[in-house]
Amino acid sequence: MIKRMKMKTGKESNKNKKLGKMLDFLATHNPVSRLDRYIIGKFLGTYFFSIALIISISVVFDFNENIDKFLSRNAPISAILFDYYLNFIPYYSNLFSQLFVFISVIFFTTKLAENSEIIAMMSTGVSFARLMRPYMISAAIICCITYGLGAYIIPKGNVKRVKFENTYKRRNVPTYTSNVQLEVDSGVVAYISRYEDREKTGYGFRLDKFTDKKLVSQLQAYSIQYDTLSEEPYHWVIRDFQIRDLRGAREIITKGMKQDSIIKMEPQDFLITKGQQETLTTPELAEYIRKQKQRGFANIKEFEVEYYKRGASSFAAFILTTIGLGLSARKRKNGMGISLGIGLALSFAYIMFQTISATFAINANVPPVMAVWIPNIVFLFIAIYVYRKAPR
Repeated sequence: MIKRMKMKTGKESNKNKKLGKMLDFLATHNPVSRLDRYIIGKFLGTYFFSIALIISISVVFDFNENIDKFLSRNAPISAILFDYYLNFIPYYSNLFSQLFVFISVIFFTTKLAENSEIIAMMSTGVSFARLMRPYMISAAIICCITYGLGAYIIPKGNVKRVKFENTYKRRNVPTYTSNVQLEVDSGVVAYISRYEDREKTGYGFRLDKFTDKKLVSQLQAYSIQYDTLSEEPYHWVIRDFQIRDLRGAREIITKGMKQDSIIKMEPQDFLITKGQQETLTTPELAEYIRKQKQRGFANIKEFEVEYYKRGASSFAAFILTTIGLGLSARKRKNGMGISLGIGLALSFAYIMFQTISATFAINANVPPVMAVWIPNIVFLFIAIYVYRKAPR
């Protein structure tokens, strides 16, 4: 009995030793230390506080600027609150996320430097590269949040926001387009002389079918109307039409006044409204771009810019965090003022640079993927320079 008890005690002590060794290993090799958690908490706390503060001020200014339009156009209070401002807040928070990252890093890091906390950390053997770890973890969290919101969640809310703006804020919303030409199927090309969105009707319609690059059939119609009540997609009603079937030297002509038809195109394929690309999730954007390229539709630069910008803007969190940390980690006589001023100037420069490069992509035939990543590449070199000049 005593031997059994000793054996049990021995086994328990071995288990405790193994557990103790495991805990010691985790304590010494823990990738996120107490210092890391402290900095991550400060970073993210300041980031979300700056968003709440600045966006609240923006909402007040926006409401004061647009209140006359809301009243004159009889905008319902529920639509103002839930369709517009409820989606306004996440949209602009994500849009200016780079600015909030800069402000957050510089604000709380300058405070750490003023209180000599960074000097104390480095005096214990913490290198600047090691100090960057919690900042990069925070940047990764912000990167994932902003990309997830911008790619999947915010576009759903933008549908309501853009619709509200087109109804109650903007006066000249495009309701027509002309000279539409796109490939609706393999070897099938549609042409619309003029399309009126209010009536969902196109005038001067033609549908050409080719086989081995030879015209084999042509449909011409006075008008074509999209059936919004149909449960099936791509349902159009063709009126006052003529069909020419070309069979060698023979030509068969068929005429009619009305015909229901399935044509693989929708009004949104060729009538592009302002901000339409912001209402599509990233998978929807990719599918839309692929489909429009296949159809030979050229006016998709804004959609390509939006597609690539979502990834580039989110990734910028790493670059701007590095710059902000390098600028504010050193203790200065003038305190936060200079660091914050430089940070704000650089963040506004980044946003301006991003806007200009996107404009070049749309109007100057610069490849969209190159245009949206140029600001990141330029600021990456700035980040490398600032990192090398940072205190060691």
